[in-house]
Amino acid sequence: MSLGLEQCGLIGDLHTGAVVSNEGAVEWLCVPRFDSDACFARLLGDDGNGFFQIAPDTPTFRSEQVYEKGTLVLSTTFSTQTGSVRLLDFMPIREEHARIVRIVQGLDGYVDMKATLSLRFDYGVAIPWVRHIERGLSFVLGPNAVLLESGVELEGKDMMSVGQFRVREGEEMDFVLVFYGSTEKIPRQVRPREELTRTRAFWRGWIAEAKEDYGHYDAAVRRSMITLKALTYAPTGGMVAALTTALPEQIGGSRNWDYRYCWLRDATFALYGFLQRGHPVEARAWRSWLLRAIAGSADQLQIMYGVAGERRIPELELDWLKGYRDSRPVRIGNAASGQFQLDVYGEVADVLYQMLNHGIKPDENAWEIQRYLTDHVVSVWEQPDDGIWEIRGDRQHFTYSKIMAWVAIDRGIRTLDLLGYDGPRTLWDRERTRLAERILSEGYSEKLGSFVQAFGSERLDASVLLAPIMGFIDAKDPRMVSTVDRIQKDLSADGFILRYQPDAGVDGIDEPEGVFLPCSFWLVENLAMQGRVDEAEEMLEKLIGVANPLGIYSEEYDPTQRQMLGNFAQAFTHVGLVNAVQRVVHARQHAHELKP
Repeated sequence: MSLGLEQCGLIGDLHTGAVVSNEGAVEWLCVPRFDSDACFARLLGDDGNGFFQIAPDTPTFRSEQVYEKGTLVLSTTFSTQTGSVRLLDFMPIREEHARIVRIVQGLDGYVDMKATLSLRFDYGVAIPWVRHIERGLSFVLGPNAVLLESGVELEGKDMMSVGQFRVREGEEMDFVLVFYGSTEKIPRQVRPREELTRTRAFWRGWIAEAKEDYGHYDAAVRRSMITLKALTYAPTGGMVAALTTALPEQIGGSRNWDYRYCWLRDATFALYGFLQRGHPVEARAWRSWLLRAIAGSADQLQIMYGVAGERRIPELELDWLKGYRDSRPVRIGNAASGQFQLDVYGEVADVLYQMLNHGIKPDENAWEIQRYLTDHVVSVWEQPDDGIWEIRGDRQHFTYSKIMAWVAIDRGIRTLDLLGYDGPRTLWDRERTRLAERILSEGYSEKLGSFVQAFGSERLDASVLLAPIMGFIDAKDPRMVSTVDRIQKDLSADGFILRYQPDAGVDGIDEPEGVFLPCSFWLVENLAMQGRVDEAEEMLEKLIGVANPLGIYSEEYDPTQRQMLGNFAQAFTHVGLVNAVQRVVHARQHAHELKP
């Protein structure tokens, strides 16, 4: 595959999602859930690993891809020497079965088109049994069945199903893929245009609930919010970190992880965006998911879970896939699920507290769990952990982990006071003070003039940019101001921010990586909070400019090659944009109010 993430969008049905290129190809899809096996996996391999393309049957054509405003309906316009057509791609909001609907519309002249369908189950390796039936083309393999319904007849060729057709101005041609269990009856037939109307109405109705307009940033924020909504799993309220697995953080590198799971950290930051933008339904659903997922012993809290709260996420390598742009290994599952990351306790505690502040009715079960978690943090915060970046090296006393342990205890105290509950406030208050003293004495380097990666270390880490955002320290404190300046100087690549200095194998993998986009958005927030609004706006504009043409971000970015890296679409990055825009807009408004 020569295409990059810069040329791709996503569609979804709130159970799963597909990556679709501007050449009219579905490159990636897992069904029935985000973390199910892929049946289209060309994104990580080649044609033989599954794809579904509808495009002009000519080697020379131009394409332009946009989203219909306020929706997750993807529109790709193809122009050729004889005419032009539009391809509409979407997934109807799931009722029972997953569907991909593709509508080809003739715009002018005529265009000879070609449809190529290559279904490969089990992550691109298993070829199904294909046969013609009354309703269309049937694909069956073990428990999986797929039906293609279309007015275009497809025939077998080179282990794929291929059909050619001509579309003239004013004509339309439909393709509907429906996924179901091979022991089930074939699902009911749908009318593509009715499904299109319903899908448009859902997304436009949802985004219209947003409270605030952010001026010329509003389009970017709305696209990010729609993307975040698309990454939620409706049956449980969980949110996956990204749509994909194993997209590399450096082309040819081995930092290729599976992000199709629910990270507590990523989801809690996303909840801030939903709360601020006036979407409390997602917050309540996520809280319900959280209480089910983490129910049990506090010392068994995981950093991530399956979309239904599954705890076991074994990590495997798929040797038959060559990887995105030959970046091996291709991994599914994630061994980091077994890591001890102290910071997640703070992120969970903070979002539960923020929900109360936004008027969401308290939940007695939530407080009971939060109290146990706070007690647990009090008992374990002096232990080393694996850190926010899932470092596969030795455990350390990471500064950010300790900051978030402080947040966990602080929010426990605040929640106790807000709701008037009984609890060990004196003990918690003493530990909060003691922990803060340790962070300020051991997590800050006078030599560097910066908070550092770990106690006693001289290494920088951009995660400390979250300290003022989470309320541990004032953004204008001289120690935080000098930290921001030091990170800008020594963790910057073309103005973007690295997570940390990855040399010397500090994370167990001695390889470079791209700049981590969420860290750059955290820097924007810090600049805005320090009153450096012009700098914040300049950097925000730069970050908005590196989204792909559809406004979608991956996890990382290579400023030298100007290409996206890491998994796609990345919730953490879109959350960073939403929160940074809000911070900058409010800082600018405050600056205007202070002018005489």
